[in-house]
Amino acid sequence: MIFYSVQELLLLAMAAVIIDWIIGDPKWPTHPVIWIGRLIKGLERLLYPNNNSASPIAVKLCGCLLTLITITVSWGVMFLIVWTADAVHVWAGYAVSAWFISTTLAVKGLKDAAMLVYLPLSQGNLADARRYVGYIVGRDTEDLSEPEAARATVETVAENTVDAFLSPLLFALIGGAPLAMLYRSANTLDSMVGYRNETYIDFGWCSARLDDVLNYIPARLTGILMVSAAALLPGMKPGRSCRSIRAFASLHPSPNSGIPESAVAGAIGIQLGGINRYFGVASERARMGWKTRELETRDIRASIHIMYVVSVLALAGMGVAWLCLV
Repeated sequence: MIFYSVQELLLLAMAAVIIDWIIGDPKWPTHPVIWIGRLIKGLERLLYPNNNSASPIAVKLCGCLLTLITITVSWGVMFLIVWTADAVHVWAGYAVSAWFISTTLAVKGLKDAAMLVYLPLSQGNLADARRYVGYIVGRDTEDLSEPEAARATVETVAENTVDAFLSPLLFALIGGAPLAMLYRSANTLDSMVGYRNETYIDFGWCSARLDDVLNYIPARLTGILMVSAAALLPGMKPGRSCRSIRAFASLHPSPNSGIPESAVAGAIGIQLGGINRYFGVASERARMGWKTRELETRDIRASIHIMYVVSVLALAGMGVAWLCLV
């Protein structure tokens, strides 16, 4: 039966976390996010108004249609895949569900991407580090200093602990692989069209707002888990992490991203945010945390450690919940 019990959903989510730890982002078959991205690109070409005189309301409506079609198709295709596997055998349904939930998580993928920056930075190879930072951020990277490259990487790991771990995990616990994939499609929409620039300010409005809504609760739970992780990691400051969230999270332009970024900044004792450049134009980002020292390459590893402890705490919490329900 595709409509799993709470106990089954907990087991599937726990299995997915472990699969992600071990395998990470699959290279074959093609990652589902790649297919979602292709769908979004195709729909954008079809729906984006070609008439420059189109009103903002008309452009917003087209963007809402893009969002609705993308999340509906993502949920529907995933539902059909799981339903088909479950019709073959219940264990086939379990296996397919756990696998596809794991593809919506990216703890190992985030760690691997961050380490691609860390290794050349630690070897003094700033050119390669800048190149790899460019794979994970949208800002200009060609002139980044070592502290700025480290900052960009730490911010990415912190923010995506919500987007690429806790949020899809929570939606998987509610609605299995289909709902987790719906979340992943909404998050992909935000990353592709949710910009506040001339092109997407109206067309990506719905996608950006939906992403904010879906991440609202997970971001706050992540903040709690990050403070808890800081209490378990040597050298981290959980009290400062908690104070940092209260002091700085609301300054971030996103209603959600400021929470994990300020939590990590406070826990490590660094300051995130500052001046970023996009297409040569400087953009001031609110500072997160108190600057007790300059950012260093080792802070990348510290942010990875926080992310992994958060995932361990989430896994332990699901295990306790399962035991209580058995």
